[in-house]
Amino acid sequence: MPESPLTTRRGFLRAAAVLVPASALAGCEGGTKPPGAEAAAGSAASAPHAAPQAAYKPRFFDAREWAFVEAATDRLIPADSEGPGALEAGVPEFIDRQMDTPYAHGALWYMQGPFQQGVPELGYQLKLVPRDIYRLGIAAANAYCSKAYGKNFDALDAATRDSVLSALEAGEAQLDGVPAAVFFGQLLQNTREGYFCDPIHGGNRDMAAWKMIGFPGARADFMDFVNQNGKAYPYGPVSITGERT
Repeated sequence: MPESPLTTRRGFLRAAAVLVPASALAGCEGGTKPPGAEAAAGSAASAPHAAPQAAYKPRFFDAREWAFVEAATDRLIPADSEGPGALEAGVPEFIDRQMDTPYAHGALWYMQGPFQQGVPELGYQLKLVPRDIYRLGIAAANAYCSKAYGKNFDALDAATRDSVLSALEAGEAQLDGVPAAVFFGQLLQNTREGYFCDPIHGGNRDMAAWKMIGFPGARADFMDFVNQNGKAYPYGPVSITGERT
């Protein structure tokens, strides 16, 4: 992937947040709360030292696909001194949970043929829905890595993973069943969404991404601070469930 002209990770992620739809920040699944969300919020407020959550078990991805998602998102947003990476923020969990939504099934898209690739201005023209893009893309990317390096993607070192991701982004890697750039774009967009979404959807664990860029979250009123350019927001973010940091 080409090096960002922004000099700090915080600056890059602040700019990336602009590319994430508002629905991804406040609620990627239509703003609905899963069963027990209110009770969970109350428990979090009354038990600040609750026991750590059990490790998440993916529902859509199999073990090999899950290893790819974890390895790839870790390289797209790695942890450093300024904040947590995609793994610490729960991005893989977010992506897996999104695969059970109408969005991932293409229910919100027009999916009737003919499927003919036209000029970019016409937008997405493939017959693949997000679930298909991931399933075909991961298998094809692992096959590409096995042929080129003798290992699946997750078994490669960090530098080689970056080279593979760069080849996918540029469309230089030849994948069977799905265009490499389409697969990379889907993965990158969902990684951004998972990093900045409301924690109710599995990503942005502990609202760490919001704290890092100074985003207030689902606060009812922060307009007094909108035009105070350069001034840090003095209060921590709030999630949809009412959880505070």
